[in-house]
Amino acid sequence: MAQIEQLTARTPKVSVDELLNGFYPSPRFGEVSFASYRPDPAQPSQGAAVQALEGFAAGVGTGDSGGFFKKMFSKKETSRAGIYLDGGFGVGKTHLLASLWHAAPGPKAFGTFVEYTNLVGALSFRKTVEALSSYRLVCIDEFELDDPGDTVLMSRLMRELADAGVKLAATSNTLPGSLGDGRFAAVDFQREIQVLADQFDVLRIDGEDFRHRGLPDAPAPLRNSELSGRIASDFEGKTVAQDDFATLIDHLAGVHPSRYRQLLDGVDGVVWRDVHTITEQSVALRFVVLADRLYDKDVPILASGVAFDNLFTEEMMTGGYMKKYFRAVSRLTALAREGQEGKVAAA
Repeated sequence: MAQIEQLTARTPKVSVDELLNGFYPSPRFGEVSFASYRPDPAQPSQGAAVQALEGFAAGVGTGDSGGFFKKMFSKKETSRAGIYLDGGFGVGKTHLLASLWHAAPGPKAFGTFVEYTNLVGALSFRKTVEALSSYRLVCIDEFELDDPGDTVLMSRLMRELADAGVKLAATSNTLPGSLGDGRFAAVDFQREIQVLADQFDVLRIDGEDFRHRGLPDAPAPLRNSELSGRIASDFEGKTVAQDDFATLIDHLAGVHPSRYRQLLDGVDGVVWRDVHTITEQSVALRFVVLADRLYDKDVPILASGVAFDNLFTEEMMTGGYMKKYFRAVSRLTALAREGQEGKVAAA
């Protein structure tokens, strides 16, 4: 028999120490390596990225950017502190970033963009700089700027860490010089955006969404009447968080996104009744963070209601945050496929 809980009954508290100790790859990427990355033979940039990052990893802690990486940019000497992986959804950027983290010597940190901004909020900017300046490598996954405040904050943080000799590595679906486009008046913050861009050398990774490569479309949502039977048959002896989708959405507004990881502690699967299209931007952005944490923890999903490709409005899917929403849909689709068809979501 499965143990049924509700995410809406959880209000996790997270200490500063827990935040600092949580900066490492999620279980999904806990044992990945450059060797386990499967480059697409039709996309030479993927194999080249592996070689570049292997060289970069060798240079962490030595004051040198590494052999292959250095050769790639040998046209000019550069004091840039890091490498920036740019590419579409599902081409394996997070896999490669985590592989870099595993290969490089410590101390080191690995977290998403929002986790670093949350850390600053918990510690203060100065204490965050002091804590991270002792690291040899700081990895930032899903680098996105949602507002001008984040632009200023992260440009300052990256600059001070680079000045302290910390190597930086980041992934994003947006080139560093284009961060903020479509979200706010990026031209007014061009100086801060340029400061960010100046910290990195860009490595482009081409390819189609790995999570969907050679796989069927996402399964149709289940009926409400099917959910109980699927919980009993698929999650025997496991812990399942079962919630009405509307109630869950309301609950997330009262839980800081920095705590979403702990919100899912001990959960082997989630079941959502009556999933509906989210129409408010602030609600949608919070849900993107939950989708990322679910994907990090590889939590399968059973759901009724609308399919995940209808989770966000058409306006959202074509607006300034479209890349966040496409990533969320891609990841939730993979987890739904895992939950409803028993297929493991690809890294």
